[in-house]
Amino acid sequence: MKTLIYKPLLMLWVMIPFLVTGQTDEKVTNTMVPNLSIDYEYYELDNGLKVVLHIDKSDPIVAVAIQYGVGSSREVLGKTGFAHLFEHMLFQESEHVPQDQFFKTIQDAGGSLNGGTVQDGTIYYETVPKNALETVLWMESDRMGYFINTVTQSSFVNQQEVVQNEKRMGVDNTPYGHTSYVIAKNIFPEGHPYSWPVLGELEDLKKATLKDVKEFYNKFYGPNNATLVIAGDFDVSQVKVMIEKYFGEIKKHGTNKRLKPQNVTINKVKRLYHEDNFATAPQLNMVWPTVEQYSKDSYALDFLSEILSNGKKSPLYQILVKNRKLTSAIGAQSNSGQIAGTFGIKITANDGVDLDRVEVAITDALKVFEETGITDAAVEGIKARLETAFYAGYMGVMGKAYALARYTDYTGDPGFFKKDLEHTMAITKEDVMAAYNKYVKDKPYVVTSFVPKGKLELAVSGSQKAAIVEEEITENVQTAIMDSANEVKKTPSKIDRSNAPEIGEAPPLKMPEIWAAGLDNGMKVYGIEKDELPIVNFSIVLDGGHLFDPEDKNGMANLFSNMMMQGTANKTPEELEKEIEHLGASITMNTHDESILMMVSTLKRNFSKTMALVQEVLMEPRWDREAFNRIATRIKNSIKQSGSKPDVIANSVYKKVLYGKDHPFARPINGTEETIDNITLADLKEFYNKNLSPSEARLHIVGAVSQSEVFSALDGFVAWKMKEVDIPSFNTKNTRDKSTLYFVDVPNAKQSVIKIGYVAMSRTSADFYPAEVMNYNLGGNFSSRVNLILREEKGYAYYAETGFSKSRMPGTFTASTSVRTNTTKESVEILRDQISRYKDGISQEALIFTKNALINSNARRFETNYALLRMLQEISTYNLDFKYIEREESITNQMTLKRHKELINKYLDTSTMAYLVVGDANTQFQQFKHMGFDDVKLLDKKGNEIILKEVTKSSTNK
Repeated sequence: MKTLIYKPLLMLWVMIPFLVTGQTDEKVTNTMVPNLSIDYEYYELDNGLKVVLHIDKSDPIVAVAIQYGVGSSREVLGKTGFAHLFEHMLFQESEHVPQDQFFKTIQDAGGSLNGGTVQDGTIYYETVPKNALETVLWMESDRMGYFINTVTQSSFVNQQEVVQNEKRMGVDNTPYGHTSYVIAKNIFPEGHPYSWPVLGELEDLKKATLKDVKEFYNKFYGPNNATLVIAGDFDVSQVKVMIEKYFGEIKKHGTNKRLKPQNVTINKVKRLYHEDNFATAPQLNMVWPTVEQYSKDSYALDFLSEILSNGKKSPLYQILVKNRKLTSAIGAQSNSGQIAGTFGIKITANDGVDLDRVEVAITDALKVFEETGITDAAVEGIKARLETAFYAGYMGVMGKAYALARYTDYTGDPGFFKKDLEHTMAITKEDVMAAYNKYVKDKPYVVTSFVPKGKLELAVSGSQKAAIVEEEITENVQTAIMDSANEVKKTPSKIDRSNAPEIGEAPPLKMPEIWAAGLDNGMKVYGIEKDELPIVNFSIVLDGGHLFDPEDKNGMANLFSNMMMQGTANKTPEELEKEIEHLGASITMNTHDESILMMVSTLKRNFSKTMALVQEVLMEPRWDREAFNRIATRIKNSIKQSGSKPDVIANSVYKKVLYGKDHPFARPINGTEETIDNITLADLKEFYNKNLSPSEARLHIVGAVSQSEVFSALDGFVAWKMKEVDIPSFNTKNTRDKSTLYFVDVPNAKQSVIKIGYVAMSRTSADFYPAEVMNYNLGGNFSSRVNLILREEKGYAYYAETGFSKSRMPGTFTASTSVRTNTTKESVEILRDQISRYKDGISQEALIFTKNALINSNARRFETNYALLRMLQEISTYNLDFKYIEREESITNQMTLKRHKELINKYLDTSTMAYLVVGDANTQFQQFKHMGFDDVKLLDKKGNEIILKEVTKSSTNK
């Protein structure tokens, strides 16, 4: 389960000017948006369960979302983190759903599921083929009304460990990970529901008892505190009967009171600092207390955050980036929740910049904002951008279910978006300035300085040390917990809940209609018309990418793709940015190992204009020197700042170990600080002239446009002339003949990142998809062997997985996880042992599960524009036929135990794999010398071997 950290306001889903028509009565609300049907029926059961039903026949699938009115804000001091812990607990078992069967049952039906917790709520959600809907309702009702008797001390302790691992991974082992904690503690007074993190205090989680769990469940998990939303292809009358059958008899209990606003003020500026173990650059956050969601000012503050920081004309950009060159990364954000809000500015400074200068610069930028004011055009530009985001939020049945559930829970009205939209579209420049004057101008704030260890002089003057408790690395002590052998007491029910409902025949695979054509200049075009929403998504793949990078100028392709978005021959960077904003579009370019990818989204009505702009970007680059210098600085900052992250270090060193230093895959796509300094603007011009050709370009397009409309918009590409492009090829194969343990030291790391594998095969290999089928039970899904052991059984990790990577050249097989430091050795042993044992083969039952999960899930593959776009890109990249998914279904169906075992023995040999650990060498390295590896090596963060006699100094090795 993931913890969703996001703005509860849902503004991205609702900012759009459109007409709302229809009628409302006590039971039914019909709301129509042009080209978007969101009709729904709303009613309540006698026990208080709120139900929202939305029909969507576009795909044979159904989404179910259950929102509970319980987030971290419902907790109390000393018992924090319970809402998130409970989210995890409810995936374990219930009275009629056995241990670990929630995920497995849904996956077996071809579905997906997860949950999330925020300050103001907890949500559980599933998307399944429509034949599995009753099964989902049976399971959701069972954990709502028939769960608490199954909770044992051992299962509780296990999930405590999983949640703590999630915190270690996302907070303790991450640069600036403690920032939100420090801000919340100092913005909100002690005891305020927003004064502690969603994940809770580590000590609270450790001391929580079984009694605490049961009290929490009884208070918040009643049907009267929940909203059930079903969206998709179903029969309303039949579903109403199912809902009454499974949920109707659950008795209401606990509370369902919505919290009242508890806005706060602070009476003086508070300055705090923290020496961050993982940070390589200083970061400043300046935060003001504001107001709760859905208030008029909360909307204006969202606009304020955009105006202050979004774009090259914004005051923060002009002062901090362009003029004073203090940073290459700025950001402002309004966060309004149900009971309070904050407004914050975040600046990650350039290397060595004193944060006093940053604080002064922010103050100066705000003064410039006060003097220059806000234009009507700026406000309208924000609205245009967010219109596209609104439609994207309702893409697919889960997007609709998610939105309806949260509106119902937060406001009591699933149709509240009407008022939400009206409030948004009514915002004026005067409203934005009034909100600024009320909450920001000359008001006290909290400012945090997170600086690299040993660089305290960079913190804002007068700062006090932030109260952060960092976990100590201790020896792993396993405590055996004996649960009572008594049989679980069953809660009485009017129906027989002991067996899952029969899952009917799965809907047949129905491939979308794909069209393909080409331009005379060699550009290939692939498309799928999907008119559910008035938006268009398309991508252009330019072959080569990182493969073109010279070793001494590594990162050139990435710098080039960044520069291509910095204006055109006829538009300055600012003018290009403004035009994209005016169209409500998004255009990005990113470099990958074997290609450069341009991703575009736009409104249907602006499709032709957006395509013309894309053509201008690709065919008429600007080569702006000021932009070049700025982008180069930004990339170098990113390289330096990410270089301390254990997961980034692991990915980089792992590729070097497997591919060897001379292979492009072994070199970081971003380059290094040194190689970026070697690249000139002339190099980028040469890169463009030599490597970009329509003959090496593939356009993929999905949305509310026909093939003829697409080709009408492509007229401008006719002038793009074909040229010969030489894409480098590299000898790529596995040469490993022994097992080697490589260890990279990150002193005081709270978790160890583990990667195990070797160079396997390309995506075009005939064995690639069969090998994916083979891997599914080992580590290809939540219910896989390695995840169930390391996460669910041992509680060592938040996740564990195995898989084959996709590329034209041979990719990797990798087993990966991130575990708490004191379980590093045991976790490596478990992964190595499970891969080795897998050679014994799997059971017939496991093979059937694999087939069901993979084949039935195909019903969900075509739901969103993004999913279809990925499918088109895979077809064009690997030269697959349009019916390749049907062929993969056939391969899955024909998989036998014998063939499965053959693939295991061919592709999974632990005796020749590389074993990489990134963690605290001082406490973990020595033990690997006695684990039977052929070699054990200590490496630095760049992958270079350190002489073993230096091991004792590793704890200070930076």
